[in-house]
Amino acid sequence: MEQNDLQELRELVSFLKDNGIAEFDLHRGEQHVRIKFSQPAAPIAFDPAQFAHFAAAPHVAPAPVAAAPLAVPAPAAAASPAEVLHEVKSPIVGTFYESSAPGSAPFVKVGDTISVGQVVCIVEAMKLMNEIESDVAGEVVKILTENGTPVEYGQPLFAVRPR
Repeated sequence: MEQNDLQELRELVSFLKDNGIAEFDLHRGEQHVRIKFSQPAAPIAFDPAQFAHFAAAPHVAPAPVAAAPLAVPAPAAAASPAEVLHEVKSPIVGTFYESSAPGSAPFVKVGDTISVGQVVCIVEAMKLMNEIESDVAGEVVKILTENGTPVEYGQPLFAVRPR
């Protein structure tokens, strides 16, 4: 690794620590760097423009975002207070796809029971298909975005009733 690359790597590690990003992949040609900190940092908001000089890399995937609960009213048939649902959020900016190929069955549907680590969708970013995994086990209550639409970093994709 050249001196310039080492300096860039030091800057990247510093940026990741400063912004609470626990895991990061970088692919550039034949080079692949994976950074994973042993203790996850608390997620904080950051300006994507701050790391624009790293955008030359063909693949950038930050760690999964810790999702905040989403209050959603219970179905009309049940007269109970609003239940708390978990949001599975997009860890990257890209295009949301519900299945692995056009015409294929979706990874998950409303009513499906999912487990931690199960692939729930794909987000395409910079011509790479990134499998998005659930960070909670439970029942899919609602799909919050439509197939083929752009999604933002941290945007809720699914509402899940935790088990």
